[in-house]
Amino acid sequence: MSPTTKRTTPKTTARSSKSVARRDPTTDVGAILTRLERVGTKAGRDGMQRYGIVAPKMFGVSVAEMQKMAKPFGKDHELAAALWESGWYEARMMAGFIDDPARVTPAQMDRWASDFDNWAVCDHLCFHLFDRTPHAFAKIRQWSRKRGEFQKRAAFALLASVALHDKRAPDESFTTCLPLIEDAAADDRNFVRKSLVWALRGVGGRNRALNTAALDVARRLAESGDRTARATGKEVVRELSKPAAVRRLEARTRATT
Repeated sequence: MSPTTKRTTPKTTARSSKSVARRDPTTDVGAILTRLERVGTKAGRDGMQRYGIVAPKMFGVSVAEMQKMAKPFGKDHELAAALWESGWYEARMMAGFIDDPARVTPAQMDRWASDFDNWAVCDHLCFHLFDRTPHAFAKIRQWSRKRGEFQKRAAFALLASVALHDKRAPDESFTTCLPLIEDAAADDRNFVRKSLVWALRGVGGRNRALNTAALDVARRLAESGDRTARATGKEVVRELSKPAAVRRLEARTRATT
């Protein structure tokens, strides 16, 4: 035996086999769908519809239960893809918990965003997965020009999510997105308008400089001749001026100085 050749033993062979063996994701998907069907209820489905969550296939399972079911799987890109392809609302929500942000590609983000058919799955994917990828700001700019209601909402739900979670992003990354909000402010579709409020409030809550920039945008919108833009601007000015919002901003400022 060569001095540089490592002897193969049953123990090392077993360890090597274990490291490369992968479960067939379709097996896990089948088990997950079976459990979702068992846990889901008509009351759950009715409750979702009352909140405007409408999907062609849903079991009626709470987000808390979905998260509990997803946790044992850790991060599994292949399983997440298979769950998404099932088309079930709860499976797609679980995909947001399970997928690995490091393996998410821009093409995947586009494919999944094109499938968004309600605000809940849109916001969930932006808040739990897409905002953790290096492609977030590029997708914000791209999706802000989309015509679909939930595809356009995704741009600003993603901006709001990044504003909350990405502590290292420079202010310039956010100030360059503010014109996108102004450009979309006349869109009177409810789920788009609400996402603009969310995004502008999120950017304005990061620090004093961005708070000033966001309030400048909100005040311009509040003076707009367009009724929808005016309502959005007034709502954001009101929200960012609340004592609780001011206290949170002051606390963040103290924490970073």
